[in-house]
Amino acid sequence: MIRPIRATRLAFSLTAAGALTALAACTPPAGDTTAMALVGSMQDTPPGAPEGTCWGRIVSPALIETVTEQILVQPASAATDAGPGAAAIYRTETRQRIVNEREVTWFEAPCPDDMTTETIETLQRALAVREFYDGPVTGRIDAATSAAVGRYQATTGLQSHVLALSTARALGVLATPIEE
Repeated sequence: MIRPIRATRLAFSLTAAGALTALAACTPPAGDTTAMALVGSMQDTPPGAPEGTCWGRIVSPALIETVTEQILVQPASAATDAGPGAAAIYRTETRQRIVNEREVTWFEAPCPDDMTTETIETLQRALAVREFYDGPVTGRIDAATSAAVGRYQATTGLQSHVLALSTARALGVLATPIEE
């Protein structure tokens, strides 16, 4: 007989700072140490990515379930005229299983060279008009700009503070190439 005692789920996650570093592992423009939070990377790209493109990624951690069960080793015995009965004997078993595998989602992102002061100012204005950013237009990537990008992209289903190229184009921040 198996009696479940407790089932718990555990998801491993990164801290906010670790997540930003993991999502945007690139070299920021000279003098701007916060640019890592918004631009893509040329060093860390998906297999088959075109040369010269930059990418961001979302890493969803594995979801692991821990189950602790009591396994019946010896059933209880009833009291008889010969003597008292005995209580059942159980052993505890704990096991883990992966409920959801770790998943990596890639998306194309602007490269650091594309993120000029003017481009960042345009991004800040575009997010402010849509009421996602309420800070000053500085032309610098700061925590407020990165958070606003994350909030805006969450409405499109992309859970990342790294600016996606498609988002930059949708906001009118970067030009969309004309296909011939």
